[in-house]
Order: sequence, then C-alpha cells, then structure tokens
Amino acid sequence: MIRRIYVASSWKNPLQPEIVAALRAAGHHVYDFRNPRPGDHGFHWSEIDPYYRSWTPADYRRALAHPLAQASFESDSAAIDWADLCVLVLPCGRSAHLEAGYCVGAGKPLFILMLENQERELMYKFATAICLDVDDLLVQCDTVAGGDR
Repeated sequence: MIRRIYVASSWKNPLQPEIVAALRAAGHHVYDFRNPRPGDHGFHWSEIDPYYRSWTPADYRRALAHPLAQASFESDSAAIDWADLCVLVLPCGRSAHLEAGYCVGAGKPLFILMLENQERELMYKFATAICLDVDDLLVQCDTVAGGDR
C-alpha cells in the first residue's frame, strides 16, 4: 500500500535524505522538510537573522512570528496533517519529537527508526514500532491500515 509519510528528523542527521529516498523508492509519498517543494530548500533561522544563535528567549519568541517562520511552520504542519503516518529518524532533536508526538496525539502510527544506540526513552512506547533498519521500516509501514491502494 502506498502511504503518505511525514519524516521527522534533524537537519544534523546525515541519514535523513537516505530514508526519504528509500521510502520514495518503495512507492510512498514522502514529505521532506529539507526540500518541501521544488526550489524550496527548507527553513533556516539564519534567513531571519544571521546572528540567531545569540538570540535571547525574547528574541526567539519574536522570531516565531516572523513571516518566514510562520510560513515554514504552516507548511510542516499541513504536511503532518496530510500524512498517514510518521517516521521519526534518530538521532533528532526537540522539534522532530514534537512532530512525532503531534502525530501520536492525532492517532497516526509512529515508527521510530533506531539504527544505532540512542538514549533510552520510556515514552517511545507510544510508537507503533521501533524499527532497527530500513527493511524493517518498510515492512512495518505496510502493516498499518490506511493509505492509497
């Protein structure tokens, strides 16, 4: 079955593009936050301010209202709502975990791809499955209900 998949991960995770490519090669429709649309290479805080790393909490809060941040949030949020399921590719950070939690809260299956040792998290029990390699992930994606036939 063809799935609509939201891949939640980190800009720092070098595996993210490979996972997106593997899911697409299996025939799935995959949202890639690094390349959400043709010609769009994802959101970077540096587009708002090259000195974003020195922001205070108040600066950060103001930046969340910036039109670029708002547009990127809306794009990613719409993709999460569009998706049948979520794949959390570890290692990743807070944003990806919030995306995955939103999916779980919306009743969508969550698959966590853990290819190497990671810090143990009890709340990963919310996941539909913890997958240990890409083949395992592809099999698990085929086991859940929903998607296009």
